[in-house]
Amino acid sequence: MTLTSTAQPAVGTSVWNIDPTHSSAEFAIKHMVFTTAKGAFRELEGIVEFDEANPAASRVEATIQVASIDTRDANRDAHLRGDDFFNAEHFPTITFRSNRVEVDDENRGKINGELTIRDVTKEVVLDTEYHGQLLDAYGKQRASFSAQTEVSRKEFGFRWNALLETGVAVVADKVKITLDIAAVRQD
Repeated sequence: MTLTSTAQPAVGTSVWNIDPTHSSAEFAIKHMVFTTAKGAFRELEGIVEFDEANPAASRVEATIQVASIDTRDANRDAHLRGDDFFNAEHFPTITFRSNRVEVDDENRGKINGELTIRDVTKEVVLDTEYHGQLLDAYGKQRASFSAQTEVSRKEFGFRWNALLETGVAVVADKVKITLDIAAVRQD
């Protein structure tokens, strides 16, 4: 599946495709209070409409395939794909659509948008950094961005948990999300 822009980009705006081979969507969550469990989604795609003259007019749209979750533990991945967590069979994608970009300085800003997981949509803010552009070995213009946010898994309907003998939850509520995005300009 390839995402395409649903509207004509503004004059001066370039359209970029997220390069799934060189991009990552990773997460980290506290496990048993003091350790951190990490994972990633291996299949993501999207577009960035980037207005270099007016970055606040830029927008982002992205989709992640839930079944591509990888925590380096096949049993945990299967559990995360199941109904206790993502329910990949009924909710196969995670989506993000920006609705506002706030510029902090020439390379940093906040991308506000709607994150949808398990058919629950919540407003999130991605603290974003623009790393620049270059022409690759194949003559394609590339750009690089990174972003971070933190969400409450309970707000998205993730209720499963277990208690240790001490009464402490096995899985924390707060999830840190880190994105490293490489994008290729459409010709």
